[in-house]
Amino acid sequence: QVQLVESGGGYVQPGGSLSLSCAATAVSLSHYGVGWFRQAPGKEREFLAAISYDGRQTKHADSVKGRFTIARDNSKNTVYLQMINLKPEDTAVYLCAADSLTPYAAATETSWYDYWGQGTQVTVSS
Repeated sequence: QVQLVESGGGYVQPGGSLSLSCAATAVSLSHYGVGWFRQAPGKEREFLAAISYDGRQTKHADSVKGRFTIARDNSKNTVYLQMINLKPEDTAVYLCAADSLTPYAAATETSWYDYWGQGTQVTVSS
């Protein structure tokens, strides 16, 4: 069973930066593709970025391209989401997910992911 734990969320002013981490317990994340999603109250879960198991392929949603960057360090069993120039509309719960079936794909659809973390809150406000 893969357990994912997100961290790094918090409160930041518009224009600020945050770095989120997604760590796995009990298993090696190096076998999984990993994606980052977010969900704001009353809205559907939104794809942000994904990375293949070996880091060779990444995808970013158009809405965050140039501001958010996904990366991984398999030696630390962690996947990161670097976020800059944050806006109030970025306020949401941010979740990471692991894809065991197509780890090479950097999948963009929620249905491709088997395991989900509980999420970390990001609030952007002045």
